[in-house]
Amino acid sequence: MRIVCIGGGPAGLYFGLLMKKLDPTHSITVVERNRPYDTFGWGVVFSDLTLESMRKWDAETATEIEDSFNHWDDIELIFKGVRQRTTGHGFVGIGRKKLLNILQARCERLGVELVFEKDVESDLEFPDADLVIASDGINSRIRDRYADAFKPDLQVRPNRYIWFGTHKLYDAFTFDFQRTEHGWFQAHIYKFDATTSTFIIETTEETFLAHGLDKLDQAGSIDFCEKLFADTLDGAKLMTNARHLRGSAWLNFNRLICERWSHFNGKSHVVLMGDAAHTAHFAIGSGTKLAIDDGIELARQFERFGHDSRNIPQVLAAYEEIRRVDVARIQNAARNAMEWFEVVGRRYADTLDPDQFMYSMLTRSQRISHENLRLRDKTWLEGFERSFADKTGAPANDRTPPALTPFKARGVTLKNRIVVSPMAMYSAIDGAPNDFHLVHLGARALGGPALVFGEMTCVSPDARITPGCLGLWNDEQAAAWKRIVDFVHGGGAKFGIQLGHAGRKGATRVAWEGIDEPLTSGGWPLISASALPYLPHSQTPKAMDRADMDRVKADFVRATRLAVSTGADWLELHCAHGYLLSSFLSPLTNRRNDEYGGDHAGRARFPLEVFRAMRAVWPADKPMSVRLSCTDWNEAGTTPEDAAIFARMFKEAGADVIDCSAGQVTKEENPIYGRMFQTPFSDKIRNEAGIATIAVGAISELDQANSIIAAGRADLCAVARPHLADPAWLLHEAAKIGVTEMVWPKQYLSGKMQYETGVQRAAAGS
Repeated sequence: MRIVCIGGGPAGLYFGLLMKKLDPTHSITVVERNRPYDTFGWGVVFSDLTLESMRKWDAETATEIEDSFNHWDDIELIFKGVRQRTTGHGFVGIGRKKLLNILQARCERLGVELVFEKDVESDLEFPDADLVIASDGINSRIRDRYADAFKPDLQVRPNRYIWFGTHKLYDAFTFDFQRTEHGWFQAHIYKFDATTSTFIIETTEETFLAHGLDKLDQAGSIDFCEKLFADTLDGAKLMTNARHLRGSAWLNFNRLICERWSHFNGKSHVVLMGDAAHTAHFAIGSGTKLAIDDGIELARQFERFGHDSRNIPQVLAAYEEIRRVDVARIQNAARNAMEWFEVVGRRYADTLDPDQFMYSMLTRSQRISHENLRLRDKTWLEGFERSFADKTGAPANDRTPPALTPFKARGVTLKNRIVVSPMAMYSAIDGAPNDFHLVHLGARALGGPALVFGEMTCVSPDARITPGCLGLWNDEQAAAWKRIVDFVHGGGAKFGIQLGHAGRKGATRVAWEGIDEPLTSGGWPLISASALPYLPHSQTPKAMDRADMDRVKADFVRATRLAVSTGADWLELHCAHGYLLSSFLSPLTNRRNDEYGGDHAGRARFPLEVFRAMRAVWPADKPMSVRLSCTDWNEAGTTPEDAAIFARMFKEAGADVIDCSAGQVTKEENPIYGRMFQTPFSDKIRNEAGIATIAVGAISELDQANSIIAAGRADLCAVARPHLADPAWLLHEAAKIGVTEMVWPKQYLSGKMQYETGVQRAAAGS
């Protein structure tokens, strides 16, 4: 084959040498606009896994690179005058220039043609090529030429950063956070050769402009940064790549995702590789890793299908299918880390103490969990756990994970941070709970959580979602609820009642007969913020007038008084998922032109009226929470920023906790699912609105809950489906991570010993 790699970065060079090694008859050219053995940039970071792959594919290159690596295990944080260090993280760094020089020399030895100082405008300059590798970086001209085919999504991120080098050597991957009168700056620092360290400095656009850094040249920026990080530099100077950077050297990171990576231009197959196809923020140091892995996978597919130009289409299809999975995983982790640094000043720096800030930083990508930290540095993590437990008032214990520490709201103390979510069972008769609910909720209470919620409980017969939904509008229902509350208390848990009104989503069938489908008979009139049906064939609700509002508010107050009589410990107001109060908050469902529509204050007016009325009759020493849909997963709907505004309003009205959910407001939603996928909303509201939160959504392991609580991303974790599958989920999860101090019901103690023994045997592989 005739192969041309446009761009002499790691992707093009490494793929070129691999293909030449696999089949010397290939004619391979790498075209680079820079001079021979010349490049810009400081250090790059590799993973051990990538190096292991490189050893398999070309041991000679891997050995030479490994001989030039600088390896370190420690991460050091400098924050608020406190210096902290943890070990076991295993990074390797190498100078970008050294890496490319090694790859260039290896290409020459194998017979790959290297063409330097040639600026390629188009792939059509190589009409004889069977395969053109567009490895020409983030500003790829080849990708832009075929933008309609590749469909790039390029997003300019808000933070500014500048890339320096320094001759001061650091023995740990060091993060230094410095506060100025205009905001925070952070430095990412690591050694990459015997004489030099990379020194990246980052800040927000607002702080960048407030300091006038946009008006400074490189010399001015160096002077500013040397003064700001004087303690860390300890007299060392900062260096730039002056030949390549003109004017202000501060940049914005460009996040790139492409819908497709390959295209046939009529003569040649063109494939994107490296930064031309995808970018990963430097916060996790995976850009070079992705480029190398691209080269390896494309070479692997040629080895699989055969080194013949006729196989190129199926090779490219297989390459793209396989690489997309790994790239998406890395980009997701990089996005999490990138966003952490983008908001660190306003979200974490002023709210977290140094040790929790350290934990949050270490787990910023969400790839490192609580137990993974234990494997990396058990001593550091156990010290953190003791400190965290001490602050919560937990009993002295060398091993109290964060999610098992107590939490206090008003006069109620929860024994741990795990909540059984409200989960609709559709099994009530005329709104009254029965034996099923007693067994269902009672069993979960025996399973170890601190707080058990009943499902959304409707405040009137016409507030129900389905005929099978629970209610609290009469004394008989309250008496049935009290029976459950008493049993849950006997099981060692607190009980919460969530009050709500279905609004336009009411009068539907139970879930197993067609979720959200309207009843064919026995329905009731619906009300909502505006006269908009939920489904096209759903009943159109009446837009509420003042009389409707007064009646509904009175229904919520009556239900609250009845909830008091049950002895429940916690009350939650449901303002999410498209139900009645949610329909006022979302611009998708609130089209009113009176005082109950329009801006945030208008849309929140009626939900706040209801909340204040409930708070006035709910005991002052018992907490109230509010469940919000923190995004509608629709561009025209509620955003996380809107949710933070609403959270502040409810906080001012007396709410103690915000239960942070998402979606279900409209069928025209595009949710982004994944592990703990709704936790970022809790993180934002807790640390920006300054109110305690409950995280929900795909939290399936105690390890995940520990990470969420420890990092300050939530105060409580609500777990739904795992509790449906296993009433003793928390007891079992605690045993899996070696926590044997959990209190099991005395009737089940023989099972505790057997279960813990089984877990230990499974862990030992016996």
